[in-house]
Amino acid sequence: MKVRAAGLLDLARIEEMHRSSDIRLSEAEPPAARLWSLLSSTLSALLPLSQETLMYVAEENGKVVGFIQASGQPLGLDLRRARVLQVLNLQLADEADPDEVAPALVQHLCNQALERGSLRLFVRLPDRDPLLPAFRVQGFRQYATEQVVYAEKPKQRSSQYPDGLRPTKRGDDRKLYQLYRKVTPQGVSQLEAPTYREWKALHSSELTGGHVVERIEVVGWVRMQRGSGARPHTLQFMALPENALPAELADFGISLLGDSEAPAWSSLRHYDSHMIDALRGRGFTVLLTQLLLVKDLAVRVPKPVREKGLVPSFG
Repeated sequence: MKVRAAGLLDLARIEEMHRSSDIRLSEAEPPAARLWSLLSSTLSALLPLSQETLMYVAEENGKVVGFIQASGQPLGLDLRRARVLQVLNLQLADEADPDEVAPALVQHLCNQALERGSLRLFVRLPDRDPLLPAFRVQGFRQYATEQVVYAEKPKQRSSQYPDGLRPTKRGDDRKLYQLYRKVTPQGVSQLEAPTYREWKALHSSELTGGHVVERIEVVGWVRMQRGSGARPHTLQFMALPENALPAELADFGISLLGDSEAPAWSSLRHYDSHMIDALRGRGFTVLLTQLLLVKDLAVRVPKPVREKGLVPSFG
């Protein structure tokens, strides 16, 4: 078996494996797994072969038996400038040996990413995913857990909304970053967005159209994104665990859905348990738990600071 960069002639085989994986997923656990294949931003999106994505295939006896794909973070960032990569896909053919093919693909991606100057690799995988050992054996470690909550018909329990609620406006970016640092454990924020610039690059598409709760400082944020086709509406939250704030913010978020009959979902971290509890009391159930893994390829070394020292004198 050899691992090499994917070419245009490999696309048909890659798409065949991708479709086969979606079919197996849908048949295994309908309807949750089928819905997850629509929601996932990491395991269902095939990007074209271009500068925005790295794709490698495993070939055995002249036939492609697996592929792995990664992109810069944020998605679409020119790989020549990307220092952080996100694994988008790792899929194997039915006849492939997962204990041999999957680790070889992950190791090859890590080696290629390091050669390109990348510092870290991230991956998001459903809990108990059969490909999880392939990442573990290559040194990926879990740094957070994410729960996807879903409701066919969200139920607003009250029209009492948080005091200080207002639409976001220009200049709120830094206030939202401060809220992110308060609600996110330091070990997670230092991995994902240690600086304001890196956080803003990751969340630039989410900083308009939302609402904040400001009480001297920003203590909460909610944003609703309407779904299309089979994709449900999306609710996003950040909130301090203050008394009544998560419940009131959840009610306001559901009110933004209006009279829509479409379902809604939200993706929240393990440290957002207060928001998860508020949503579960409003018709949401946990659809899926996924693990967030990271591998450090290289360590950032702070720029040395030159200090004045004693200069010896002679004579």
